Amino acid sequence: MENQRISRVIDLMRKMHLSQTLISAPASVFYLTGKWIYPGERMLAVLLKDSGEITLFANRLFALKGTIDIPLVEYDDTEDCVALLADALSAGPVGIDKDWPSRFTIRLLEKRSDIRPIIGSPCVDGARLCKDKIEVALMRESSLKNDAAIQKTIAQLRIGMTEKEVAGIYNRESAALGSSRPSFSPLICFGANCAEPHHGTDSTILKDGDSVILDVGLTWKSYCSDMTRTVFIGKATDEQKFVYETVRKANAAGRAAVRPGVLLRDIDRAARKVIEDAGYGEYFIHRTGHGIGLEVHEYPDVSATSDAVATPGMIFSVEPGIYLPGRFGVRVEDLVVVTEDGCETLNKAPHEFVEIT
Repeated sequence: MENQRISRVIDLMRKMHLSQTLISAPASVFYLTGKWIYPGERMLAVLLKDSGEITLFANRLFALKGTIDIPLVEYDDTEDCVALLADALSAGPVGIDKDWPSRFTIRLLEKRSDIRPIIGSPCVDGARLCKDKIEVALMRESSLKNDAAIQKTIAQLRIGMTEKEVAGIYNRESAALGSSRPSFSPLICFGANCAEPHHGTDSTILKDGDSVILDVGLTWKSYCSDMTRTVFIGKATDEQKFVYETVRKANAAGRAAVRPGVLLRDIDRAARKVIEDAGYGEYFIHRTGHGIGLEVHEYPDVSATSDAVATPGMIFSVEPGIYLPGRFGVRVEDLVVVTEDGCETLNKAPHEFVEIT
């Protein structure tokens, strides 16, 4: 049981005037208990009260008895699991995890008309926002392994390969480095597919003149990495070189803007301005970044609408891009951790322009 983390969640509950909350997202349950539990269609919930009382409700099929050090209420498939949980709640507001299935929420409200549900996730999201020293160290290790895996993958690029083949190479290289799994399915894009920021890796064949986007991440001791590099096959055109250099400068400008007290929307603005000034503003079509940790996408967004403030321990991506429909695209992404006086870039893979001949 992670007592300091539980205390941070309780502090945030009190700021929300919330005396009880239900936590069900597997990453948040792991954050508080040190145990990964994937419930599938069955109910999983940690009930946390501002008194410090904490109880885990889980199916016996998960075989948790003796493996976890918080009070455990088990049920089997013949029992009404929601009724067990309903009996443990106090009247009044109750925080509900933003991802908790409605099939449980609705049944809970049917059994307890004296409770009022509110979204309780900000309590845990806020506690997870700033990583402690151990978490930062694990994120650093995860990112360095990702650096090595992507460089090994780039070194094996050959004309005639498919996007899926390259994704397979990355998965093998990251597994060889000790990764338990990818943090997301590798996004490998060739040529015109690079103009689709979330192109689904497919059987497109690599050919001379293509840009290649590799957006990849691995999981190391439960912590996710995420980075993107863009390279070119054969001789790049002058426009491809200019677009790459513009994106590289935007990435550098975004990272240079990171320091405690800065609004994340101003980091987005710093990166976006470089691309706008180069005349490609309409082709930067997504946010500049996102939080990351136990999950590859966490709060907060680094976007034009973000009100979040950079705080030491926060880790997020800086990933500007330019996408020219039907032609090519470029994205350069690094993870940064906010320090006491600026930021540390977790990725060390080079940013130099690369042509593979």
